[in-house]
Parts: sequence; structure tokens; C-alpha cells
Amino acid sequence: MSYKELYSNTKFRWLMAALLVVAPFSALSFFSIHFSLWFELPFFLTIIVIFGRKVFISGVKSLLKFNFSNINLLMTIATIGALYLKQFEEAVIIIVLFALGDTLEGFGIRRSKAALKALIDKAPKSAQIKGKEEKVPIEDITLDEIIIVKPGDHIPMDGEVIAGGSLVDEASITGEPIPKDKHVGDTVYAGTVNGTGYMEVRVTKLAKDTTLAKIVEVTYKSAQKKSVSQKFIEKFAKIYTPMVILASISLVVIPVVFLGKPFDTWFVQALTLLIISCPCALVISTPIAIFSAIGNATEKGVIIKGGRFLEEMGKIKAIAFDKTRTLTRGEPAVSDIIPLNGCTEEEVIACAAGMEAFSEHPIAKSILNKAEEKGVDIHQFTNFQAVPGKGLKGECTVCFDSHHCMGNLEFVTEEHDVSEAVKERIDEFEKQGKTTIVMSDNKKVKGVIGVTDEIRPESKALIENLLNLNVEPVILTGDNVSSAKFVATQLGINMVRASLLPDEKVDELTKLIGQYKHVAMVGDGVNDAPALATASVGIAMGAIGSDVAIENADIALMNDKLSMVPYLIGLGKKCVEKIQFNIASAVIVKFLFLALALGGMSNLALAIFADVGVTILVVLNSLRLYNYKQA
Repeated sequence: MSYKELYSNTKFRWLMAALLVVAPFSALSFFSIHFSLWFELPFFLTIIVIFGRKVFISGVKSLLKFNFSNINLLMTIATIGALYLKQFEEAVIIIVLFALGDTLEGFGIRRSKAALKALIDKAPKSAQIKGKEEKVPIEDITLDEIIIVKPGDHIPMDGEVIAGGSLVDEASITGEPIPKDKHVGDTVYAGTVNGTGYMEVRVTKLAKDTTLAKIVEVTYKSAQKKSVSQKFIEKFAKIYTPMVILASISLVVIPVVFLGKPFDTWFVQALTLLIISCPCALVISTPIAIFSAIGNATEKGVIIKGGRFLEEMGKIKAIAFDKTRTLTRGEPAVSDIIPLNGCTEEEVIACAAGMEAFSEHPIAKSILNKAEEKGVDIHQFTNFQAVPGKGLKGECTVCFDSHHCMGNLEFVTEEHDVSEAVKERIDEFEKQGKTTIVMSDNKKVKGVIGVTDEIRPESKALIENLLNLNVEPVILTGDNVSSAKFVATQLGINMVRASLLPDEKVDELTKLIGQYKHVAMVGDGVNDAPALATASVGIAMGAIGSDVAIENADIALMNDKLSMVPYLIGLGKKCVEKIQFNIASAVIVKFLFLALALGGMSNLALAIFADVGVTILVVLNSLRLYNYKQA
């Protein structure tokens, strides 16, 4: 919902019109200028009934149930009291301003839920099954059925492409604006938008289990999980409001009964106390801020499971990262090719790729990818032989010395002496946590290939941003010490804990919490589940396709963007600041007018304007979180 929609709202327009009409009457009443009772009474009563009937009904029901914490009860008492005192202008301004504040509050909540609503609206309600003419409701579609996705369609179900291909806009899930190229074997997600291609998709998840459905479910649940601030305010309001009613009664009884003061004068002060004590701004100060911030995050592909986790992100002092698939890509890549004894890089990689041509091993794929990247023609091999745990042997049909072997150092030294220079280079690679592959022909070592789990390009900027925010980054990994320390050195991380089993990660995380109190954990959401649950906030990477990530983490990064971590810290801090400002503003104004009312110096109309004014301020201040951007 945009502000343009607010201005086009019929109720809002009528309220603004009513306010423009009654404001001059209220202003004149300050100077004791009133119109005929026969004019004022029917005119103002009509406005009160039109805009206040729901308030009165709710107030009476609360009185019958002895629910004194209901704001509508206080407004009902205040309005009836003003009518009794024949202060019709103030009675009507109470109702109009209260209805206006209520409308703005409703707008604020709808505005902050807009991202989720847009997400839900994108989800198709039916799908075209192959071989059937009419579309079928997605709830009736079973696993492994084949659905047809035409150009421009929203994809209705999670599934695997089995025919065709297209560019797919996944912004509704990941927040990423660049469409992804989808071919046979790739996964597609419900709610994403097909481009210009035709696809046939085999359903892999039921409608209730799709990634989009889980996002919607988790986000709705997050709205129900109240933040620490909200829980405190609601408990406070339940005690505070009955106390205010008791104080208002005392403010009439004590001066009138025991001190002989005039009833009407102190009845006005009691009504003023009731109105200014309405905790409207206080009660909405937290939920609108939380809704707005979560709506902002949802649009960027970040799912936050509750306001308390957002508040906690604003307090984080240290963040523990798993290494593999978090700070690194989680896939081996060739990092070094060292040609030896007169060979070239191209020759070494061409032979290595030729020997790995039929292997499905991840390292083999990394070598083949490197050959393709360099545009090298792969050498063909015959008499191929795999030696388990050691390496490969074969005859190259291109090289002059046809016999080749490739594998670890021990394997190659079975056929050749290896120089100290080669051994030193291998030692250097191993200290960096790299896997080393040695290639030789019939006479000599032709080269050494280093394979590593490549660091994500964005990891360096992430760590720099965290250090600038005075947040300590830590690596907790099950990988070996050398590999972990190399990554830490490259990124500027000082604290490293490596070779950890899942339960040992939990132990280390517990120590960090003891040291820093507020500690987040970022992992891939599978083997890191215990640590994610232990941390102050668990953040899951790679949430697409990982049900474990969404279920075990407090926050899920649907787009895998590490830059979202500093963004969440900034959003959390800003949200906490807004909540604190909202609460402080509401409390200061209330206590100011409470003091004036208790001293007999307040004014009913000013109290109304102050109360509604703070409510509007809180709503508008909270809505700014919806447009928050990382600095």
C-alpha cells in the first residue's frame, strides 16, 4: 500500500473532511465561543455516531467483561464525560482524532505487510498438467506430476525442469534482480516468473511444502512471535491502564468529597487524565516498527522469524562463520598450475583434464572447468587405470612420452624421484589448505596443480564491514587447521577454531557467548544446525532447497548474499533506535500531561491533540524502516 492509496481511502478522506469542519469549532471553544445547543448537539452527535460507533460498542463490551486495558473503553468514558459537561467540540474531536489515529495505524500495519502480501499474490492458484486441458488447483497436484510452464507464466510449484529451458526471474524468492538460466535438471521455485521459454517441470514438492509456502508461513509466524519490547509494553499496559482509571476516579472523589471542590472542574481533569493516559502510541510503538523492518528484509530475500531476532541483531558483538559454503564457495576450484621441466600450463592442464574426463569427482570437475576456461583441447588417453586412494595412470595419444600418472606425491614417487623444490611447493600448498595433484610422464614431473575451496569474492568486504561495525568475526569449522587459517589470513579474521565436530562447535559458540553475550552464527543450515540453535541469532546460508535451513535458523538468507549480514545488523540497530524513540516520546508526553492533569492545569483538547499527535508520530517514524537501506 502506497501513500497515494491512503489518500484515496474513503474513510481517511471523510475523517480529514470531518477534522477540517470540527477544528474551527474546537478552536473557537478555547475562547468560550459556542453556537446554539440546537445546532451543536445534533451536528456533533451525528459525527460522533458515524465515526465512533465501533469505539462505543467495543468500549461497552470491555466494561461488561471488566477489561479495563482496552483503549476503546477509555475513549468511551472520555467522550461520554465530555458530552455530560456539554463540551461537544471536545467530545467530537476526541472521536475524530482517535479514528484518524486508528486509520493511520491500520495503514502502517498494512504498509509494513505489503512485501509479504505481494509475495502471496505472486503464487499461482492453479497449474496446467501435461495432457490435461483444464488447469488444476495446486492443492490437488501430487508429486512427480508434469506441469507445463508457458512463456510469461508464474511457476506454480517447486520442481525439476525435464524439458525445455528459459530465463527465470527469482526475485520473489531471492531478491536478486538478474534472471537465472534454467535448463533440464535445474530446480525452479513456486512464485518465480518464467521468461520467454517453454518448460515442462516435474513436481518435487507439494503446494504446502514449496519454498514460497515456507517463506509465507515463517513470516506470518514471525508476526506472532512478539519482540522483547512488545511483550514488556503489553504487560505494562495491562497494569498501567487500570491504575490510570483508579487514579482518575480518585482525582474526582478526593477533591470533591473530602476537600469540597467543584465537581465539574475536577471531572474535566479526570477525563483529561484518562485521555492522555491511553497507551495508544506506546502499544503500537513496537509492532509497526517490527512489521516495517521485516517487510523491508522480506523484499531483499531475507526471512526473519520474529521481532526478537531482529532486535538481537542490533546488539550483536561477534559473529561466528562456518567456512565451507559460507565464507567459501564450497566447491573445489583449480587455484594454481605450476609447470615444470619445460612444460607449459596448457600442456599440464590438457593432460590432467584428459585423465579426469570420465570422472564425476568434484576435483575432476574443477580440472575440466579450468581446461574449458583456458580454451585448451583435452588430450585423449588410452589404457586408463585408476589406483584407489592414490591416482590415475594412462597413455596419452598426444604427448611424445605417452605414459602418464597423476595423483598424490607418494603415488608419483613410485615412478620418479621428485626434487626438493617440488616438495617445498607441495608443502606450501598444503599449508594453505590446498589439495595438491602431481602430474608426470614417463621421464619427469610435468607439473603440480593446486585445488582449493575458493573464497567468495564478497567475503573480504563482509569482514571489513563487520570490523567497521565493531563486530568480531570468528571462524568455526570442521575443516583442517591449515585451510581455516589460510582463509582467515586472507580475510583478516583473527579468531579461528578448526577441526570441530558439530558438538564441539556448540561448545566453542557457548564460550563466545560467555565472552561477548550477543553472538550470531552463520552456516549452511545442515551440519551447523546445533550451532545455529545455540547462537543468539542463527543465520542460514543457502536456504533455497534446504528445508533444514529454514526450520533451524532464526534468519534465512534466501539469496546467499553475505552482504545481508551487515545489512541485518544495521536494520536491527535502526529498528531498536526507532522503538526506543517511540517509547520515549510516548512516555515523556504522557507524564508531562499527567503532571498537568494531577495539578489541575491541563486542558482536555490539548491532551487529545498531544495523544493523537504522538500516535501519528510513532506510526510515521516506524514506517521509515520500510525504506531502510544499508549505508
